[in-house]
Amino acid sequence: MTAYLFRRLLQSVVTVLMVTVVSFGLMKLMPGGPVRAILGSHATPANIAHLTQQMGLDRPLYVQYWTWLDGLLHGNLGFDYVVQRPISDVLFSALGASAYIVGVSLLLALLIAVPVGMVQATRRNSAVDHAFTVFSFVAYGIPTFFVGFLIQQWFEDDLQWVSVQNQVSTFTEALTHPEAICLPVLTLTITTVAGYSRYMRSGVLDQITQEYVRTAKAKGASARRTLYGHVLRNALIPMVTLIGLSLPALVGGSLIVEFVFNIQGIGLVTTRAAQQNDYGITLAATLLTAVVTVVGSLVADVSYAVLDPRVRLT
Repeated sequence: MTAYLFRRLLQSVVTVLMVTVVSFGLMKLMPGGPVRAILGSHATPANIAHLTQQMGLDRPLYVQYWTWLDGLLHGNLGFDYVVQRPISDVLFSALGASAYIVGVSLLLALLIAVPVGMVQATRRNSAVDHAFTVFSFVAYGIPTFFVGFLIQQWFEDDLQWVSVQNQVSTFTEALTHPEAICLPVLTLTITTVAGYSRYMRSGVLDQITQEYVRTAKAKGASARRTLYGHVLRNALIPMVTLIGLSLPALVGGSLIVEFVFNIQGIGLVTTRAAQQNDYGITLAATLLTAVVTVVGSLVADVSYAVLDPRVRLT
């Protein structure tokens, strides 16, 4: 087990290092270079030379990469010359709202998808199963931004139940003003439930055909005890791994709903940075998403190995 964990951790570190190399290369491949992108219309030869020296871009590439990587390891993502603030301050100040949206929507999705999937599996091919299946296919197939527009139109414009005019940028503000962030959470929850419920249904259907279920029934165990004492526990194992693997998708969905509902999270900050050719924040957000992807994959693999002893750690 220890060797497996060490090997997976080493693979994750190598993957993140490869992502940093790609991100650094993309920065260098920008048309005209990052200096011209920052200066824009003020890109005179004198200004270009001054900023190039100030940013250390006149040094060899390996020195630039090592300096940038050393800053990353110390939590320094660099200085953003567009907004005149450290990039880490810009991203971390917007991280609270994004973390709230992803965390709450994930919790709600699990609380809804697990029982819904169990009901579908135990009442297979019934009207309830067909109804939830249609909902899952529709909600999963519709783009997240379109679901957000529909929810905004219905709850905010038509019914006027909720107003999201107050912008939220920190975790504390999200807790104290839930009305300003409930619609983004609802949007991401709907799209997440659609996928999770299908996985839960498949997991329960797979487990109820196993030998241990027939053995439990033969020993006189009630259907309720068999379902909740054995089937549910084993069906949740794939769900645990699914959570880790779906973290990047949840982060991506958060970027979309923040833009739709004008929430001051990482999604809106990244979108505006891309529109303004702000390469620093854009690449830092891309790197952060990549790290979340790698961490999610690592958590999924380790969780599956810990929860299911039948998995061979090879």
